[in-house]
Amino acid sequence: MYSQFNGRYDFVFLGNTMNVAENGANDPCLILTSSADNLNLNNTDVIESAYLYWAGSGPGDLNVKLNGQDITAERTFALTLASTGLPFFSAFANVTNQVQTTGNGSYTLSDLDVSPYLNVNDYCINGTNFAGWALVVVYKNPSLPLNQLNIYDGLQNVPSVLNITLNSLNVIDSVGAKIGFVAWEGDRNISVNETLRINGTILSNPPLNPANNAFNGTNSFTGSSTLYNMDLDVYDIQNNINPGDTTAEIQLTSGQDFVMINTVITKLNSQLADATVTIDNIQQQCGSKEITIDYTFFNVNSTNALPAGTPIAIYVDGVLVAQSQTQNSIPIDGSESGQITLTLPNSSSNDYTILIVVDDDGTGNGIISEILENNNSDSQVVTLTIPPPVNALDTLISCNQGLTKGTFDFSDYAQLVLANPDDVFVGFYESLSDAEDMINPILNSSNYVATSTPKAIFVRISNGDCYTITSFLLTVRNCPPIVHNYVSNNYDGLNETFFIEGLRDVFTHFELEIYNRWGRLIWTGNNQVEDWNGYSTTGFRFDENNSPKGTYYYILNLNDPDYLEPMTGWLYYTR
Repeated sequence: MYSQFNGRYDFVFLGNTMNVAENGANDPCLILTSSADNLNLNNTDVIESAYLYWAGSGPGDLNVKLNGQDITAERTFALTLASTGLPFFSAFANVTNQVQTTGNGSYTLSDLDVSPYLNVNDYCINGTNFAGWALVVVYKNPSLPLNQLNIYDGLQNVPSVLNITLNSLNVIDSVGAKIGFVAWEGDRNISVNETLRINGTILSNPPLNPANNAFNGTNSFTGSSTLYNMDLDVYDIQNNINPGDTTAEIQLTSGQDFVMINTVITKLNSQLADATVTIDNIQQQCGSKEITIDYTFFNVNSTNALPAGTPIAIYVDGVLVAQSQTQNSIPIDGSESGQITLTLPNSSSNDYTILIVVDDDGTGNGIISEILENNNSDSQVVTLTIPPPVNALDTLISCNQGLTKGTFDFSDYAQLVLANPDDVFVGFYESLSDAEDMINPILNSSNYVATSTPKAIFVRISNGDCYTITSFLLTVRNCPPIVHNYVSNNYDGLNETFFIEGLRDVFTHFELEIYNRWGRLIWTGNNQVEDWNGYSTTGFRFDENNSPKGTYYYILNLNDPDYLEPMTGWLYYTR
């Protein structure tokens, strides 16, 4: 199924062959590149959709003109006749806008040229040379009964038997039911075991379409019998389909004639849903203008299920703010509950109106036909709760303990944040979601360790009816390192190396130099070198590079923009 229409709809075919005669033994093998037909709707008919199909022998001419306007195939169909290996094609284009603009009158399809393939590939010898076009027009009229139109397409062929199952039917009444076919390559003079059945019953429309020759180059809409090698036929099927049917079986048999089915359209008295909605509850989210709406959809007083995916539109003071859709098919007399969270527009006042509409695509238009079209909404006036005011909190700065780690005390912020002494401090939190849900509060606000900074801390304050969440930052600075200037490399586990606290992982680009008492450089290091343990790595060395005990001097370049001058000092080394 390609498309479905529910409502007061009907359809009509127009189109024409490009063959000048029925193909076969006396065929001059001449196929035109253009032909015309007329659209004649009533003045009260309104064109809803128009689909153009064209087809022919060969692999395909996919660019044509309709009334001089260029048309390119949007979808294509192809098959190969097994007995000859010859290919055939059909093409599709949605031409609704053009046909709505043109309306009634003459339509000419041109630039359809299959002549390059005919003699080269023996189409004429096999009697399968053809080309033609069809325009499927769906229209609506308030005087029509409520119908469901299903448009199926593809490209399948006989001989000898072709079975097609039509799905997605919703038959409520068989009165006025009909089925239409766009078919190619049917021959009037070939009727060997040719039958067309629906649900096992042979269809006919004599004298135009006899029971033993359904596809014979005819047009049921105009009564033409010279629609060479194509058929635009429609049949009354009100006695062949029953209320409650959801499928129909079509069978085409042919003992000789090569026939391709391209399009099938059914018109049935339709089943319709009736969507309504109620607002069950509105939960307010303080401080962010977030609200959560609980609602229920109903499908009562209906004759069909409300389909899943029916659009929902939500308006605040007439402004579209959110959209959703039904999640499941809602049966007759059934319901479905849902929930949606949205943010109110900044322009909304403290008192605002929520309007929720089912079967609304956000423009005020629905996508399904209903028994009643004016009962799809519910509204509620809501008063916005006002969150408590808060004082701004300063950023806290601590010493960098390495890789931006720091320890902080912000316990006094529990009182400093309150702008109104009657409000209540709720807690400190590490994330906005924790503050909103009031989970995982920070319990050590006087000795809080942030493993990396900058880090935001969130604070929740309540006034009983609403709450506010604010935040402040924790950050670190590089504090001066602390030099421990005693080294005793005697393997007792104490002061084995020259240790400078707050250096590594803080001043990651530092450079350290150590000199002996005569000013000679004996060791250099950085963040990639282990702490000095008394061994010399440069200059004059003795005793296996182990420096003698005594006083040494250091120069520490921190290479930090806040510490432009090097740190210098002395240390004592023993062993």
